[in-house]
Amino acid sequence: MSSLSRELVFLILQFLEEEKFKESVHRLEQESGFFFNMKYFEEKVQAGEWEEVEKYLSGFTKVDDNRYSMKIFFEIRKQKYLEALDRQDKSKAVEILVGDLKVFSTFNEELYKEITQLLTLTNFRENEQLSKYGDTKTARNIMLVELKKLIEANPLFRDKLVFPTLRSSRLRTLINQSLNWQHQLCKNPRSTPDIKTLFTDHTCNPPNGAVAPAPVTLPVAAVAKPAAYTQLGAHGPFQPTAAAAAASANALAGWMANAAASSSVQAAVVTASSIPVPPNQVPLLKRPRSPPATLGMVDYQNPDHEHLVKRLRPAQSVEEVTYPTPRHQASWSVDDLPRNVAFTLHQGSAVTSMDFHPSHPTLLLVGSSTAEITLWEVGSREKLVYKPFKTWDMASCSLQFQATFKDAISVNRVAWSPDGNYVGAAFTKHLIHLYAYSGSNDLRQHLEIDAHVGGVNDLAFAYPNKQLCILTCGEDKLIKVWDLTGRKLFNLEGHEAPVYSICPHHKENIQFIFSTAYDGKIKAWLYDNSGSKVDYDAPGHGCTTMLYSADGSRLFSCGTSKDGESFLVEWNESEGAIKRTYTGFRRKSNGVIQFDTTQNHFLAVGEDHQIKFWDMDNVNLLTQTEADGGLPNLPRLRFNKEGNLLAVSTADNGIKILATATGLRSLRTVEAPPFETLRTPIEAAAIKNGSMEKARLVEDATETKVKPWQLAEIMEPVQCRLVTLPESMDSFSKVARLLYTNSGVGILALGSNGTQKLWKWSRSEQNPNGKATASVIPQHWQPNSGLFMTNDISGVNLEDAVPCIALSKNDSYVMSAAGGKVSLFNMMTFKVMTTFMPPPPASTFLAFHPQDNNIIAIGMEDSTIHIYNVRVDELCVWSIDSWEKRKTVALQLPAGKAATVGPPGCTVCTFILCAYSCNSLLIYASFCDGNIGVFDADTLKLRCRIAPSAYLSQNQLTGSQAVYPLVVAAHPLEPFQFAVGLSDGTVKVVEPTELEGKWGVSPPVDNGMLNGRTASSSATSSHTPDQIQR
Repeated sequence: MSSLSRELVFLILQFLEEEKFKESVHRLEQESGFFFNMKYFEEKVQAGEWEEVEKYLSGFTKVDDNRYSMKIFFEIRKQKYLEALDRQDKSKAVEILVGDLKVFSTFNEELYKEITQLLTLTNFRENEQLSKYGDTKTARNIMLVELKKLIEANPLFRDKLVFPTLRSSRLRTLINQSLNWQHQLCKNPRSTPDIKTLFTDHTCNPPNGAVAPAPVTLPVAAVAKPAAYTQLGAHGPFQPTAAAAAASANALAGWMANAAASSSVQAAVVTASSIPVPPNQVPLLKRPRSPPATLGMVDYQNPDHEHLVKRLRPAQSVEEVTYPTPRHQASWSVDDLPRNVAFTLHQGSAVTSMDFHPSHPTLLLVGSSTAEITLWEVGSREKLVYKPFKTWDMASCSLQFQATFKDAISVNRVAWSPDGNYVGAAFTKHLIHLYAYSGSNDLRQHLEIDAHVGGVNDLAFAYPNKQLCILTCGEDKLIKVWDLTGRKLFNLEGHEAPVYSICPHHKENIQFIFSTAYDGKIKAWLYDNSGSKVDYDAPGHGCTTMLYSADGSRLFSCGTSKDGESFLVEWNESEGAIKRTYTGFRRKSNGVIQFDTTQNHFLAVGEDHQIKFWDMDNVNLLTQTEADGGLPNLPRLRFNKEGNLLAVSTADNGIKILATATGLRSLRTVEAPPFETLRTPIEAAAIKNGSMEKARLVEDATETKVKPWQLAEIMEPVQCRLVTLPESMDSFSKVARLLYTNSGVGILALGSNGTQKLWKWSRSEQNPNGKATASVIPQHWQPNSGLFMTNDISGVNLEDAVPCIALSKNDSYVMSAAGGKVSLFNMMTFKVMTTFMPPPPASTFLAFHPQDNNIIAIGMEDSTIHIYNVRVDELCVWSIDSWEKRKTVALQLPAGKAATVGPPGCTVCTFILCAYSCNSLLIYASFCDGNIGVFDADTLKLRCRIAPSAYLSQNQLTGSQAVYPLVVAAHPLEPFQFAVGLSDGTVKVVEPTELEGKWGVSPPVDNGMLNGRTASSSATSSHTPDQIQR
C-alpha cells in the first residue's frame, strides 16, 4: 500500500473516532495493521477478553513471527490458563493447555511439561515460581507491564505505536479544500453554491450566465490551481540550500549520471568539483543533464536533455572498458603476502571482528561472540586488555534494550579510530561502546550509546567538518552519526531493509558515506538529512561490504547473495560501473564472506576453510592457503596496515597470525617492545615539540613504568573483592563439589554429606544485571516448602564416596550423588524427580547432554561411562582403555614461598582441584596449604598467587582446625571471577579489584618461546612454510 493510502487510513481512523464508531475504529486498526492502539489493548487485557485480545493482536503479528511475538502470546495464554486453574475449572485449563499452549512445546518442551504439572496441584501457588501470584486483577496488571515492554521492543510494532499528529477533523478539512477547488473551476460559479453530494464533482449551473467567482463559505482557504503548485521533494517540503545542493552534485556525480542505466549494471563512482549549483536547479540533482567535460566534473546547469540521454548509455563490458593512463606499479612478488603461520592466539570464544591499530602494527583488537573485547599484543602473544560485556548505565538504556538484556549478546564490529585514540564496539543488541586508548595497556570507558533498535550491524569513524565522529547502522534500517559526547548529529533514512555495512570516505574536501542493506541495495549519503544520493543494486542482491584501497583510489565490494553465490568486484570510479569481477569461488556459501585489502595491490577473502588472494589488477585467483588447517568455513580476516601480518579466525575459537618474512622480523622485535611504542600521544607530542632535556625527562618518567615481569601476589583482603556466602559454614560437612549456574546468577554447592545448597543473586541498583558478584551478598535460597536437596546415602561410607553433580543447561534440574543412587532434583521445588543407577559400581562423575536434558552421561568407579537416554530408557556403556597425556607440569609455589597452612599430615604443597576460566585462558587451582594459584592455560605457568590471608577470616586463620580450599569453580561468563569451597563448609566468591580488573599478567618469553608455544600453530601439524599451497 502506498504512503498516501496509508495516510488515508489514518484520516479515516480519526474520522471514525470523532464520530464515535468505536468498534469500527478498532476493526480498521486490526485489519490495516497500521496503528496498534495500546489503550484499547490494555482495556481488553484488564477485562480478560482473551479472544478479542488475540484477535486484535493477529492484525499485527502471529505467534511464530519472532521471539517477541512468541513471548507475547505465551504470556497471554499462560495467564488465561492460570485463571482457569484458579477457578478450579480443570476442563477449561486442559482445553487451553492442549489448544493454546501446545504450540510452545516444540520450542521448550521442558517448560511445557512444567506447565502441565500444574494440573496435578491443588493450588498452583505451591509451585515456587508462582508462589507470589496474587489475585487475578493484580496478575493481569503485572502481565501488562511485561507485555508493553515486549510490544515496544518487537520490530513488527515499530512505527505503529504512535498515532500521527493531526489537526482535528483533518478529513473534513481536505474535503472542504476539494470543494473549494471544484468551485474555483466552475465555469459559472455562484456566490452561494449548493453542495448536496460528495459522490460527484461539484458544478454550478446558473440560469443567467456567469457570475464572478466566489469562495465556498467553508472554513478553508481557497486552493490554488495545480499549475501553481510547487513540487514536493522526496523527503518533504524543505529544500536543501544551494551549498548542500552543490556538494551533493559534485560528490556523487558519476553515480547519479548512471542512475538510469541498464539494471544489469551495478555502478559506482565518487567525483568532486567546484562548480556551483543554483538553487533553482535543486530538483535536477538526481538527473545530471550533461556529461562531464573532464573526469570528475559535471555541468548541472545545461538544460539540454540530449546530453542526459547520451550519458545514460549501458555500461561497456569489462573487455570494452578503456582506462586512463596506467597506474605505476611497484615491484612485488607473491612472497609479499602473509601466508606463513607464525603462531596461534587462544581467544577462548568465537571471533566475530578484528582490527589492527592504525600505527602499531602488532596491536590487535578483537570482538567475540560472547560480547567480550580483547586487546592483543601479537608480538609478545600477550592479552593486554580483556573487557567482558556489561552495561555501563542500565538506567539510561531504552526499555526495548532492557527487555532483551537477558538474551545472548555478541560483538558485530570492533574498530580503531583513524588516530588510534579510540576503540569502538558495536553489539547485536542496541548498544555501542566507545573506549579511550592512551597508549597504555588499558581501555577506559568513554561513551555508551543505545544507538539502534535491534542490532548494531556496523560501526566506523569519520571526520566530517574535521570533527571525529562515530557512524553506526542497524536493524532499524537507519544510519546515524554521533559526536564523541554521544550527541546525534545526523539520522540518515531511506533503506527499506536493515543496513548491513557502512563505508565512509572522502574525495578532496567532500565527505560521504556508502551503505549496503540486507536487500542488496547500495546507497550513498552526504552528511545531511536530505536523503540518499545513490540507489543501486549490489552484485547478487545480497549482503555486501565496501572497502577502499589503502590510498583511497580504488573501490571494491564483496558479498554473498541469498542463494549463497559470492561476488568480489572493483568499481570504475570514472564510469560509475563495475570495472572487473574476480573469479575463484568454488562453492556456495551458507553465510556472508569477509574480505580485506592490503598494500594497494592485494585482496584477500575467507572462504571454503581457506584464505584466497587476488592481485587487484587480475581477475584470476593468485594463490590460496589453508593456514595449516583448522579454519572455519568462512573465516574472519584482517591485515595490519603494513600488510605484513594477517589475523585469521580459527574453528576452535582462536586467531592464527600469518606473516611475511618482514612480518616475522617485526614480531621478534616486539617481544621486547621499543620505548617509542609505549609512549602516550601526549608524551610523544612533548618529545616532538620540546627540548632534548624535556624529552629526556619524559623518557625517564615513562621508563619507570616499564618493569620486569613479576608474579602478582594477593596477600591482603584489600587486594581483591570477596564475599562469603551466607549460611554456608557447616562443621559437619565439607564442600565436596561447587558449581555456578549456567546463567551465572547462582552457585550450587554439594556437601560431603550429600546435601546441596543454592545461593542466588538478584537484580538491584548495586547489581543491575543480577549476575554473581563479589560486590553483593547473595541469598541462601530455599523453596517455601522448606525442602532440602539431599541425596540417598544409606549404606554409604562417606569417607570413601566420590560426590558428583551436574546441572542442566537451562538450570531447571540438577542431578547428584554421594556414593549412593543418582538423584534428579527440580531446582524450583527441590523435589526428587527420580533416582537411578544404584551402586555398585558407584557414580563418580555426571554430565547432561549440552542440547538434550534427557540424555545423561555417568562416569562409574569401574572406569566405564554409561550414557542414558531417559526418554527411551536406553543405555550405552563405554570402556576407557587408555588416555593420552598431552602435557605435564609440576604445580609448585615459587622458590622461597613456604606453605602457610595445611591439614594434618600435609608436608608439601599438594594440588587439590582446578578449573578453567570461561574463556579457557586461565586455570584456577587450589592447594592444601590454603594458597590459590592462577595459571596461564597455555604454559601452566603461575601468574598470580592468592594467599590464605587474603580470603580467610581471622578466625579461620587462627582456629584449631586448618581451613583450606577443597574445590574451585569458575564463573561461566566472567573469566576473572571464581568461587572456592572450603574444608569448613564455607563458600567464598573472589574477584580482582575493579582497579586491577584481572589476576596478574602472562609470564614472559622463555628461550625463544612465548607462553610455552613455538612458532608452529598446531602441535600436531606437520606442515612447514614451504609446504603451504601457492
